[in-house]
Amino acid sequence: MIQSISTIDLKERLSQGAQITIIDVRESDEVAEGMIPGAIHIPLGDIPSRYQEIQQQGDIILVCRSGKRSQKAYEFLENQGYKNLFNMDGGMLQW
Repeated sequence: MIQSISTIDLKERLSQGAQITIIDVRESDEVAEGMIPGAIHIPLGDIPSRYQEIQQQGDIILVCRSGKRSQKAYEFLENQGYKNLFNMDGGMLQW
């Protein structure tokens, strides 16, 4: 069961200073158009080789354009034993 978070809930948690890691799995040209402040850019194709860069403290929010690629990253990380994962509903299209 994939846990998700709405853009509204994420914005509220960020404004409250919550301990959150945001991983943006979009490609570089997409990220150049804008990112959530504080997000870490790891393209989906790089997740298998770079996932150990992701701290396993607090909640981890996965973001892409619409929510499909971030769901794939979620499933990969879950298989690596990561907990407290959330897929951002609607991706950056909703942000």
